[in-house]
Amino acid sequence: MNELRAKSAAFESTGQPQPPGELLTSHLENTLHAVLNIQERVGRIPGLPDAFWTWTASAALLHDAGKIPQGFQRMIGNTPQPPRIWGERHEVLSLGFIGLLLGQYPAEGRRWIAAAVAGHHRAFTGGADARKLPVFTQYGTDSTAEFTARFLPADEEQFTRLMGWLHRTARASGLPVDEKAPTAGLGELTTQAHEVLDELMDRWSHPLGYGEEDGDGLLAVLLLGAVTMADHLSSAHAALHQRHPLPSDYRGRFAERLAAKGHAVRPQQEQAGDTRGHLLLRSWTASGKTEGSLLWTRTQIDDLAVRTGGSPRVFYVLPYLASINAMTDRLRRELGTADGIGVAHSKAASYHLARSLADGCDHDEDRTSAAGKAHSRAEATKNFLELVRVGTPYQLLRGALAGPVHSSILVDSANSVFILDELHAFDARRLGMILAMMRLWARTGGRVAVLSATLPTALAELVGEALQQPVHLVEAPDTALAPARHRIHTRTSHLTDEASITEIQARLTEGHSVLVVANNVKDAIFLYEALAPLCTQLHGENSAYLLHSRYRRMDRNAIETGILDRFEAGGPRRPGLLVGTQALEVSLNIDLDVCHTSAADLEALLQRFGRANRIGALPAVPVIVHQPAYGTRRGSGSVLWADGVYEETPTRLAWDILTRHEGKIVDERMTTTWLDQVYASDWGKQWHTDVQSHQRDFEDAFLTFAQPFDDRTALAENFDAQFDGTEAILSTDQEDYAAALDEAPGNTKTGRLLADEYLIPMPHWAGGLTRYEKNLKVRVIDGDYDPVLGLLAVRGLPQQVYRPGEVL
Repeated sequence: MNELRAKSAAFESTGQPQPPGELLTSHLENTLHAVLNIQERVGRIPGLPDAFWTWTASAALLHDAGKIPQGFQRMIGNTPQPPRIWGERHEVLSLGFIGLLLGQYPAEGRRWIAAAVAGHHRAFTGGADARKLPVFTQYGTDSTAEFTARFLPADEEQFTRLMGWLHRTARASGLPVDEKAPTAGLGELTTQAHEVLDELMDRWSHPLGYGEEDGDGLLAVLLLGAVTMADHLSSAHAALHQRHPLPSDYRGRFAERLAAKGHAVRPQQEQAGDTRGHLLLRSWTASGKTEGSLLWTRTQIDDLAVRTGGSPRVFYVLPYLASINAMTDRLRRELGTADGIGVAHSKAASYHLARSLADGCDHDEDRTSAAGKAHSRAEATKNFLELVRVGTPYQLLRGALAGPVHSSILVDSANSVFILDELHAFDARRLGMILAMMRLWARTGGRVAVLSATLPTALAELVGEALQQPVHLVEAPDTALAPARHRIHTRTSHLTDEASITEIQARLTEGHSVLVVANNVKDAIFLYEALAPLCTQLHGENSAYLLHSRYRRMDRNAIETGILDRFEAGGPRRPGLLVGTQALEVSLNIDLDVCHTSAADLEALLQRFGRANRIGALPAVPVIVHQPAYGTRRGSGSVLWADGVYEETPTRLAWDILTRHEGKIVDERMTTTWLDQVYASDWGKQWHTDVQSHQRDFEDAFLTFAQPFDDRTALAENFDAQFDGTEAILSTDQEDYAAALDEAPGNTKTGRLLADEYLIPMPHWAGGLTRYEKNLKVRVIDGDYDPVLGLLAVRGLPQQVYRPGEVL
């Protein structure tokens, strides 16, 4: 029989086998080293026992030792017999090595090590909805003889050699094994495994309750997360990044760069950089909040490194994929490097591919190579390699699902730095979830900053209550002059009315760049078709653009590139037209001369205003707000919505405030006061109650960790449905999609990434309008589509047509 292996052999695209799979001892040693690297990065986590990392390292060394049975070795192709499914859990047999090697170690430590070993693949418990058989269900009723029969035969000599190697390796690494290596046979191994499993069943078969140690649930998921993270890093043969892309001398570099242009660091930026602890940074658009947050971040990195001995990770959190991509580009420019900055959202690989293709990879071989590299960069983020990551809160919230799949997220986020931008963009339910998670980040040593141009007092109070620690509010000093960028005008005509279109056409004729923001896709398409011909006639090709959320990825990337070429802030001012939906509110760094928008809630409107005269290069420009149409929408009963999208009450409250300031220049210091008026209303009080209720619900359901080893598959699916939409390709694109899959023969992931350029985002509930194509593994829609206008209509079930924008 060959040497014991941990993995099966890899295969090339030709199907020819490569060298045998990784040796079991190599995998165990690599996993142990990975734990030491994780410990070096994370440091001491507040509230955890001093022995936490010792337990983690011990579990890492022993986690796969139970792969010695002939049944497992045959399953991975390491015996002369043809491979076949084994059906047993190797991690359960690994428990026997704990009993044999750690017999003199305190019982509490042995139980924690055992829990991490036995739980690193499967849940211990689970109801009827568990997708995989829980460990306690599979083995809970076995007698010792029945248990032994499941795992044997195994090679006695190999077992003895492995025991000796484990003992020597543990002693060399300072782990708490017994002084002398035990002399034991396979029968003693299975007996010890069965006894340790019984102890785990006594401890974890029921939820934690009265009399249990406070924090045991959190300790369990963090321990499990550290072991699974190390296991994944070992299997991927990946190394954690050590060099921080945010340099220690960033403050000095930033000041020098400003001085070279005749500017100085703003007072609020200086104050943010001097702050140790949680931060609320409130300052108007284009006042340097991002740079201020980086100054604060560098201070937290240095402070946490001293306190914990680790190297803190930095998470820059934003609500929308477009704003995440734009911020990633901005950080790479600001820090002068793309290395070590990850993109943490579901389309991260597509982001990397789009950036590569934008750099000139036009040939098929270039595309394939770029796709392979893009996939590798996305995998690096999944393996927690980078020290700076820009992403959605969804990726971090998944840590609440715990278990073998998600607990690593919680370990990786301990002692980390979090920058939350545009927090106002989340609805009450998701905001409550984020606040609950912020409390856990603070509990595990994290530092949180919330950035906003218009942070209402109600939201600031909620953040303070969630963190349960002092929070420092930093604002521009009273002596600083706020820019006079916008003059308010209101119109009772709807944005799509003829009078509105005539007014916009006049501004185009005058040579302005005009931003038009509709509340739904249907209105945006209508306005673009009404206005683009005149704009093109007046100002030439590539002067008019439309952007919303229903484009193929390849088309959206091209549109965004064109928009930035024409309207990017800081560039030359050029006449033109940009029509869009809320996709424009917080994404691209653009600057136009005038804004026409449908009325919405006040925070959304202020974001839209910020895309006109963004850097204050012009005198106050007009921002014209048009009254929306109020009506019901499917599934909402008698509740009214502004253009089918925004709640009626906050929209009307915003309208009332703006009409009282008709013709006046916006005092950007007053916008917080306006927002406070909205949140002081009956609607605002109910919003506050709803947010707190959602926060409590999320904490109770996910963050007590009363059953840290229970199956959460069903919860994960429900969680995904709350955040994820679905995607589909056009039926007319099926052949091209299939061809793209074949561009990288033998590399399914690279081909899939190239093919994903044909995907169109759809709301989650629209999955019923698609059909699943099994051969291509993708959803397909029959619809009308135009590369400029986007998705116009979808035909799904009989007599069922979805037109984007009619129901959102």
